[in-house]
Amino acid sequence: MAQCVQSVQEFLQDSFVPMVAVLCSKEADRVSRKNKLSFPELLRPFCRLLSEGHIRDPNNQLQTVKNLRICVNAVTTNPVSSPAVLSPAQYRQLGEVVSSCQPLEGAAATSFKTGDYNLNLSVTTPWFEAYRENFLQSMPASEHEFLNHYLACLLVVSSTEAVPVEQFLKLSQEQHRIQHSGEYTHPRWFIPNTLKYYVLLHDLSEGDEQRAETVYEDMKQRYGSQGCYLLKINSRAVSAEEDEQIPDPWSQYLHKNNLRYQVSLVIGSLSLRPPEHFCVFLKGGGESSCPNNDPLQLEPDSSSTSLVDADVKKARTDTEGVAPVAVGRGSCLTLNDHDRIRQFVQEFTFRGLLPHIEKNIRQLNDQLVSRKGLSRSLFTATKKWFGGGKAPEKGMSEPKSACGLLYPPEAPELQIRKMADLCFLVQHYELAYSCYHTAKKDFLSDQALLYAAGALEMAAVSAFLQGGGARPYPAHYMDTAIQKYRDDCRNMVLAERCALLSAEILKNQGKYSEAATLLIKMTSEDSDLRSALLLEQAAHCFINMRSPMVRKFAFHMILAGHRFSKAGQRKHALRCYSQAMQVYKDRGWSLAEDHINFTIGRQSFTLGQPESAVTAFRQILNDDSKQTATQQAAFLREYLYVHKVTPESPWGLPQLPLPCILSAATRVYFGHEPRLAQGEKQAATHVSLDQEYDPELSAMWSRLEEQLVAAANRGIVPVGFQPTQCCLNSQTDNLRQPLAVLNEPIIVEVTFRNPLKVSLALSELSLLWRFSPHVSSLSIREPVTSSAPSAPSAEHYSMELVVRGRQDLNIQGPRLNQTKEEKMSVRHGTDRRLDAIITPPMPLMEVFFLHFPSALLCGEIRKAYVEFCNVGAVALCGLRVASTHPEFFTFGCNNPTPSSPASAEHGSAYKTFAATVQPGSVVSEVEVCAQDFSQLSGVLEIPIDGGTLHPGQSIQLPLWLRGPDQEGVHEINFLFYYESTEKGLKVSHRVLRHTVFICASRSLSVQASACRSTAPPQRSADSIGCDGTLVFVDVENVNTSEGGMREFHIVQVSSSSQRWRLHKYINPDKDNDCKLSSREKAKLCFRATPCVPLPGRYCSLSGCAPACTVAFRITSIFCRPLSVSMQIISSSTPCRDFFFRCCRGLELQQEDKTSRTGSKNKTVSTPDNCTSDPAAIAKKCNELDLTIIVIWKAFVVEDSKQLILEGQLHVALQTIGKEATSLMPKEEAQEMVLLKFKSDLPPPVALPSPEMSQLIKTNLHYPETFSHGFLQDSLCMVPVTLTLSNCCSAPIEVLIDLRHRSTSAESLEFHSLFSWVGQSQYKLLLRPHEVLSLALRACFFRAGVYNLNTARVFAKPAQQSSMSESNQQAASPALIIINST
Repeated sequence: MAQCVQSVQEFLQDSFVPMVAVLCSKEADRVSRKNKLSFPELLRPFCRLLSEGHIRDPNNQLQTVKNLRICVNAVTTNPVSSPAVLSPAQYRQLGEVVSSCQPLEGAAATSFKTGDYNLNLSVTTPWFEAYRENFLQSMPASEHEFLNHYLACLLVVSSTEAVPVEQFLKLSQEQHRIQHSGEYTHPRWFIPNTLKYYVLLHDLSEGDEQRAETVYEDMKQRYGSQGCYLLKINSRAVSAEEDEQIPDPWSQYLHKNNLRYQVSLVIGSLSLRPPEHFCVFLKGGGESSCPNNDPLQLEPDSSSTSLVDADVKKARTDTEGVAPVAVGRGSCLTLNDHDRIRQFVQEFTFRGLLPHIEKNIRQLNDQLVSRKGLSRSLFTATKKWFGGGKAPEKGMSEPKSACGLLYPPEAPELQIRKMADLCFLVQHYELAYSCYHTAKKDFLSDQALLYAAGALEMAAVSAFLQGGGARPYPAHYMDTAIQKYRDDCRNMVLAERCALLSAEILKNQGKYSEAATLLIKMTSEDSDLRSALLLEQAAHCFINMRSPMVRKFAFHMILAGHRFSKAGQRKHALRCYSQAMQVYKDRGWSLAEDHINFTIGRQSFTLGQPESAVTAFRQILNDDSKQTATQQAAFLREYLYVHKVTPESPWGLPQLPLPCILSAATRVYFGHEPRLAQGEKQAATHVSLDQEYDPELSAMWSRLEEQLVAAANRGIVPVGFQPTQCCLNSQTDNLRQPLAVLNEPIIVEVTFRNPLKVSLALSELSLLWRFSPHVSSLSIREPVTSSAPSAPSAEHYSMELVVRGRQDLNIQGPRLNQTKEEKMSVRHGTDRRLDAIITPPMPLMEVFFLHFPSALLCGEIRKAYVEFCNVGAVALCGLRVASTHPEFFTFGCNNPTPSSPASAEHGSAYKTFAATVQPGSVVSEVEVCAQDFSQLSGVLEIPIDGGTLHPGQSIQLPLWLRGPDQEGVHEINFLFYYESTEKGLKVSHRVLRHTVFICASRSLSVQASACRSTAPPQRSADSIGCDGTLVFVDVENVNTSEGGMREFHIVQVSSSSQRWRLHKYINPDKDNDCKLSSREKAKLCFRATPCVPLPGRYCSLSGCAPACTVAFRITSIFCRPLSVSMQIISSSTPCRDFFFRCCRGLELQQEDKTSRTGSKNKTVSTPDNCTSDPAAIAKKCNELDLTIIVIWKAFVVEDSKQLILEGQLHVALQTIGKEATSLMPKEEAQEMVLLKFKSDLPPPVALPSPEMSQLIKTNLHYPETFSHGFLQDSLCMVPVTLTLSNCCSAPIEVLIDLRHRSTSAESLEFHSLFSWVGQSQYKLLLRPHEVLSLALRACFFRAGVYNLNTARVFAKPAQQSSMSESNQQAASPALIIINST
């Protein structure tokens, strides 16, 4: 139970107090009502004694009476309702008491923490205490107990009466008539000899004080000094100025609605007028005829006699036109008068009431002691032997009831009960318990259930109030009493009183569980108010337990709120539901939350709190509702209706709960949306809201933009560089404020989600924003929406509910998780995607593509056009482009070679000229430099006239495309960069994105390899030696997917190198064109010869660091018949552009990567270093560095038209003996490596690398046939010349051994029985690229075919003493035929 203002002892004492009746004369009542109070009301605030009283018990022991309170009420003779139930008027009045007692608004609640619950509860329930006090006071007097019976009667007469003594006599006779005539059943009197106390009321403001003293002296002579009193009041006149503020002690007592003592009676000629603010209820539903429902209003019983009805009518007539007065009580009284009244009550109690009670206790005790003799023992024995456990037969006329036996007033059992009640009222609890216990046994043996229940109840209370551990509290007495009251006697009023007393005692003993169980058992359907109050107290018991049961508290608070609602106590119902909501909120009890919020909303709306109702209904319409569609529709209708009737707030539009805004999914787009395709023009894709954010793509665009910014700033990226973000979302970097350009739109994409199963119709959506001119900042926070429910198909609404409100965009940044404090708590970073900074106007470029293909063959060259348009208000400059595939496109060189008329006529992408040379011979040889035509980095400067594009101006440029070398679908990204001609702006540049997808199909597969030629070298002007190399090019038609593809023609083969050039095309079939159908393969053979390297020079491109840019020699060989005389210029755009961007660019990137990952201490290579490093010498010897460019044409039939496609493929030969291909190898998955538990074997001895066996090239010069007469001369001498060629640029030591005999299988096929004549070993030193001839002689013994290639040649770099010579690779067999003549 909740905490109470009174202690449990004070509560029990005040529940049962001595009752004193009051009879006043008309004049005395008039004197009292000058203070707007009746005489009983005048005494009520002073009825608690401040000092102790004393009595002596039957054993002459002195007993102290502490904190005694008496109850003074006017005598009313109207019959009351049955003591088993309260009348509807009483229930209604109790309801008004509870309703009028509400918690103070704004009062601080007590914080209560248990487990993970933090509750704010009201620990006190004053409405329950008020109900309990009024309920106990409104209980009618019962026959089975005497606690509510009057012990004394105050006879009050004014001193202004003509003969006061006669008035006292009339009042005394009236009291005797009411008590003993039998005409009235109420009020009930404790004992026949009721104490009569005579009070002479003197009005000091108008009466004669001397006369009053004289009358009082006469009274003392007549009634004794102990039985009368002179009370002087009204020391101040009514019209006197109220200079001092007199306290009003009556307000807290007169608002407690004591129902029993507010009906006035007219008895005979004596009129007992009711209070002036008396009001009669006319309707049972709670409405009254009184304009103001004062708490002191009275409702007479419907069964009142005509006398009472007449008196009520008279009282009503007397009070017509008199408004109820709530203030001004006691206006004629001073503080001295208050003291006189208090002194009077104390004198009456100590000198009149307590001695009267003491005397009656002694008398009753003497009677009981005398009856405990023979008669009582015989009675008990007779009952034991003859009656058994049944009730005694006391005569046929004995009254009985449904509750058992009814005793006559003089029954000894009732006398014991009277004595027990008297002892209880004067706090003699030990003697009271003894008497109750004795009476309980007699009542139970007589089966007098109602009397037994009352005795059990008071025995338990007496045992508890004894204190000091003298006797344990018999809780089972209370349980038995409640059971008998409720079940056997059907008296819920007494059962409720017993439960209230027992629950308070159990709470005091800390037995909250038993108290809660008892209170819950007392709930029933006959009284919603009682059930609500008891359920609320049970809930407080659960929360006050040693281990608080929070959920039980919340559950019973909900039950209490429901019963409060049924009882019409809406404020209390709202309070109960609100307290229970603290437990269920955010705990996963969604259905319970919905029920509570729905009830809170309805109650709040009924109580005139629309804002609270809207808030509660908003909580129901959440995103995780588990309600059915029908229930959700009902919730939505309630919310919309309440929202609609709620007055508009002066602070702006209200917040709407629906639809839900996914704030994190909000995207902000800066600028115009990209245009769609216009006819043949294809607009750049750029960024749109339809694209999903990809972190990898975003990082790629950032790298491209960084390259462009570095190229525009001479290779240096500015410190404050931030990549451009056109579209912001939850995955982008939103720590900084975005930049928006003046007069350009800002598009905000807000994601709405309808969490309900009911459709919502949204209309008139708008976006609110706030602009700060001093910082040029725009904040977008509040999208506004008007929402109306769209009815489901199964329901129809008669009224369309449309409400208007707003929803704020509150975007949280990412959760911080760096420091320990951030990890231990939930903190979010800032997200400023909606806080844009407005910048001055900027140029705005649009890009369109014409004739841009979507599919190409591998290596196919296609010409397209790009159109650049400046649609902004400012001129742009510094136009550049970067791409993830720079080898895919080219804009041509800065000084393009004019195309020939022939190429323009045939629509070829290449530039051609007329050739008059034979096929297979060298057509042209051109020396070019990379910087003259293209930029090898990933950034291209787009050539526009004047370098500036003014507003509204557009320019169209050609764009050459080349199909990727690998088949499949390729995603190619372009990033266009441009700047404003106005400098110093916050936006330094702008970019435009474009993404295309190219489907590449197979065309030709080119494989090339090179080997050293065994033919003797031929001297030339620019040759550096006599070496020669054969280049084999295998071309295969691998295109099988194109049905209309007819054949491929190899038009021209070009080479590019610094040190090599193609010398001759070896074609056995010179008259046929080189064409390939599907799956056909052709083998081309070329002779390549070394040449003098072209001088290099240093330059700076696009602001990059200085790099050595070397010149290349491009050699072209015509591969078609003589009738076709148009030759392609390989040294012009687009052929050389794609060659350098595809091959040379990749090579430089590889070299740059190698230089970055290499050792920092690596020295620059010099000729001396190369000479001293054997590996470098060997590698240099076999380097080829020759790139083959195969130019082809394909004939395709499409839509009955023949199309000619052109393209080129590149093959880079780096080393002699290694094959290269034009097809990009596919990446293979790495094989899984097994675990090894044993150590690996030691590595084998390193053998000489293959490059060391190709330092020297050998050739034998001899006659193919030689005739000799062996009969004449048995020895045949043949001269042989051995030519040694140094293939390196370093001196080589050579060792020639002629003693070797070959044992290989190839050599055994020929005769090898010959001998070299002369010196058998030679040791020579060859200078770089030196060719040396050595004259030898071979001696044969008979005719036959011999292999002369038997000499072993060893070589090593000079000045490498620690290194052994490596065996050089042997040439092919050198066969000679020896004929015999």
